[in-house]
Amino acid sequence: MNDTVTLHSGATPTAPALVLRPWRTDDVAALVDVFRDPVLRHWTGSAVENEGDAMEWVRGQQRGWAAQDRFGFAILEAQPDVPHGQLAGHAVLKEVAPGKPSAEVGYWTAAHARGRGVAPRAVEALTDWAFDVLEADALEHLELLHQVDNPASCRVAHKSRYGLDRVLPAAPPSFPREGHLHIRRRGA
Repeated sequence: MNDTVTLHSGATPTAPALVLRPWRTDDVAALVDVFRDPVLRHWTGSAVENEGDAMEWVRGQQRGWAAQDRFGFAILEAQPDVPHGQLAGHAVLKEVAPGKPSAEVGYWTAAHARGRGVAPRAVEALTDWAFDVLEADALEHLELLHQVDNPASCRVAHKSRYGLDRVLPAAPPSFPREGHLHIRRRGA
């Protein structure tokens, strides 16, 4: 796999087209801006306070690509006045290993992008990419996890055709509450 991957998700009547591409250092300022949102900070385990934090976060995404065990994508919304699009979120395929039958999908959306179908469209594009690219690596299913008190993530899972598999016990400190495990199988 190379890091020039770009995924596209078409426009809808209420939302512009999305482009998913690996994170770059020129995303740092937008990342800092997006992380000012207290809702995003509540649901993510990342703390991006300044450009130094954002640069380290982006470099972490790039290290995942280099190791081929974590594939993080910036989600950009096509905007007529923004040449490369506006940062709308993050989608990631993680815990990837050759021969392993599963991997995990994660995502977050910027405050301005919520409620417009960005997350489900990005998760759908990432899921299709994962099953296409990792087919030879025996990938059978993808998992999407969220805390039970996050109904928006549950809606994204269902819209992206990830069925609820089971409720997981709390695992503090990362997951202080019970969680939902959603699964999507190849071909579903």
